[in-house]
Amino acid sequence: MADAKREIERKYESEDSGLPDLTGVGPVAAVLDKGLMELDATYYDTADERLAAAALTLRRRTGGADAGWHLKFPVAPGVRDEIQAPLSDTVPEEIAALVRSRVRDAELVPLVRLRSARDVRHLVDTEGALLAEASVDAVTAERLSGRGGVAQWTEIEVELADGGDPALLDRLEKRLRKAGVRPSRSPSKLARALEQTAGGRRRKEAGPPPPVTAGDHVLAYLRAQRDALVELDPAVRRDLPDAVHRMRVATRRARSTLRTFGALLDRTVTDPVGTELKWLAGELGVERDQEVLADRLTTALDALPAALITGPVPERLTAWSRARHGGAHAHLGGVLDSRRYLALLDALDALLTDPPLRKAAGRKPGKALAKAVGKNEKKLTEVVEHALALPPGQDRDLALHEARKKAKRTRYAAEAATEALGAPARTLTKAMKSLTTLLGDHQDSVMARRTLRELAAVAHAAGESAFTYGVLYGREEARAAATEAELPGRWKEIRSGADR
Repeated sequence: MADAKREIERKYESEDSGLPDLTGVGPVAAVLDKGLMELDATYYDTADERLAAAALTLRRRTGGADAGWHLKFPVAPGVRDEIQAPLSDTVPEEIAALVRSRVRDAELVPLVRLRSARDVRHLVDTEGALLAEASVDAVTAERLSGRGGVAQWTEIEVELADGGDPALLDRLEKRLRKAGVRPSRSPSKLARALEQTAGGRRRKEAGPPPPVTAGDHVLAYLRAQRDALVELDPAVRRDLPDAVHRMRVATRRARSTLRTFGALLDRTVTDPVGTELKWLAGELGVERDQEVLADRLTTALDALPAALITGPVPERLTAWSRARHGGAHAHLGGVLDSRRYLALLDALDALLTDPPLRKAAGRKPGKALAKAVGKNEKKLTEVVEHALALPPGQDRDLALHEARKKAKRTRYAAEAATEALGAPARTLTKAMKSLTTLLGDHQDSVMARRTLRELAAVAHAAGESAFTYGVLYGREEARAAATEAELPGRWKEIRSGADR
């Protein structure tokens, strides 16, 4: 099983390649010579360097204490998450899965070999605890594809110890700069190797031009959602917090965009893609809905006085949550490995590469985008007012859930049009966010009550008291009623703002 760690480091260049004395910098009490180690790393990528384009690095390295496969994801300047797996002859499946959204069906091939003679120093405090590791690396880079260029350089690397204070790196850099050491111009050894061994073949791809037409604005928003899907894929596989939610939102935004701007994009082409986006959102929803429910029920239970908790309610809720989450996450992993999902990513790429633009897409954005947003607002108004006219009960619950979906679509349409429409679109986006939050809380209460009934039935069948589940159910019922009571006033405020 692959392990993960947060890597915080800085790289430097020096004319004489020397490491100045760092003793006395902040809490550094001593600098210990740990000797020279030989590192040999082969970096893998697709032939067209898709991982490098995304600032991802995948290597197989021997030598040192962490020999094995390493996959690094950028988090912030100088900060990367490193996924490690044991040495093997081929890329481990758990590593390959984390780059599948970018690699797709392309083969991962050896791209660059880096051999480093690393002179290591440990920076320790007065008790001998490791604060950071500083090293001087003499690097030889060899490109393994094309003409096989070679480059050599020396660099200084300072890596913070696990759990260390990042402020120490600032203090160390101040000392290094005084000694004539300057920050490296390359974010990683691989980036420098690719640049220096390219033989003039490697070029930085230009990004898309600024949006001008109505179609440009829609495609820019759609492209951002495609990029989010690809970037969030490994985070979802790693089960990182909020990753499923963010990926589901990107999926819904993309689908909403295709439906809202049908006057600009040919729906005979985009509707099949929209169908697949709906499927993916549904699959992501299985785990996301479980996350929301578990958090809501756990928070509600924690808020109850001890006297109102009878029977093993916390234990049953924990067991239910873990079982549902484990099953949902395993299922979602299969979805992300499926041909259907990868075909969807390919279809989005194709749509953005050769967009099915209609004549209206070439017009100025203001009127065309405002018209599409206005249609969504009109549909939302009809659905909300229909829901408000219904008596409390299941029919109203369903109508409010439909209103929430329409409000989200209106919000996403306004987001896509913000750069073109400015303040009115931003105001509408804010109003729709407020409305969807309110309606979302109501829908979460509907689902929570359904789950509480199921848990109560299981507890009763096991001979346990169902009292606490009833208490929680009553509180959820009251919470939903309060939301419904608040909705007419909130809607009136939103409509008043729209009429101004």
